[in-house]
Parts: sequence; structure tokens; C-alpha cells
Amino acid sequence: MTSSRLLAVVFAAACAQAAHGAALKPGLWEMTSKVAAASPETMQALAMAQQQMAGLPPEQRRAIDQMLAQHGVTMQLAEGGGVKVNFCLSKEQAANPRLPSGQPGQCSTTQTPVPGGLNIAFKCTRPPSSGTGQVIFEGDSGYSMRMNVDSTVQGQAQQMTVESAGRWLSADCGSTPPVQ
Repeated sequence: MTSSRLLAVVFAAACAQAAHGAALKPGLWEMTSKVAAASPETMQALAMAQQQMAGLPPEQRRAIDQMLAQHGVTMQLAEGGGVKVNFCLSKEQAANPRLPSGQPGQCSTTQTPVPGGLNIAFKCTRPPSSGTGQVIFEGDSGYSMRMNVDSTVQGQAQQMTVESAGRWLSADCGSTPPVQ
């Protein structure tokens, strides 16, 4: 199992499209995600991926940051082994939001409204993964999400629970374009 591929699965799960039907504030948002539960091997691979990301030469890290920026997303490593993503929602996106997907065009999502939030199911083809979870909205300026994710990496089944929290930062997105 490559640690970068596992990190991509976690990122896709954490960013699984959500929030349809709720109105959020337009502007700059921050989402922090981390794996709350997984096999010891998966946790070890995620720790290794975090170390590799932290130790990338500046030019490689810039290339990753530039690629993400083209989709309106910035990413940094967060405390406790998580990932922090900043993204901008335009007024139109905020009125009917879909949070950034780690795998644009490679995932399908179903959403069912529940009191105060949504139940979500997703299936991605690259990297192969699927999951179910729930988003709970905290008014128009925050949300929490918990996803149970299944994936197969190099023929090995992987199961994990990803917890995310989103919060509105500012009405001004600065140089961050709306998420694509």
C-alpha cells in the first residue's frame, strides 16, 4: 500500500460531496479532517504519509499546492495527523453547496435530508472507495461530518472512520477562487 494513495482515499472521504439543501455563508471556509479509527496498519501508513508530506522538498510541495489551487483548494497538515483544507464558496455555491470533493468527476454521491443535516453515501472509482456517513449543520457557518469508509489498496480491504469539521472563516476569499 502506498501511503500517498491512502492519503488520497482519506482526502476523498473527508471531502465527499455534502451539504446539498442547506444554505451556508459564502466566502472562505476551513475543513479539518482526521482518521478517527482504522486498523493499526492503516494508521501507520497514514502517519507515514503525513511524514512524507511534511518532508517534501519545497518545489514538490509547491507543485502539489499549485495543482490543488487550480481547483480552488488549499491544503495543509493539521495537528493530530489530520488534513486542513481551505476553500471558497461563491454566493451561488453557498445557496446550494457541495463541499469540495477530493476526486472531481470520479465520485458519485447520494444525500438524504435528516433533521439538522444529511445522510450521505458515496462511491469513488479513483481511488476505489465507498462510504456512508452523516453531516450535521451548525447554522450557516459550520458543520461536522463522520464518514465510515471502505477501500481496497493493493488488494487489501481497508476500513476507517473519518471525522471532519467545517467552519466559515471570512466573507472575503482573498486570492482563493471558488472551489471547482
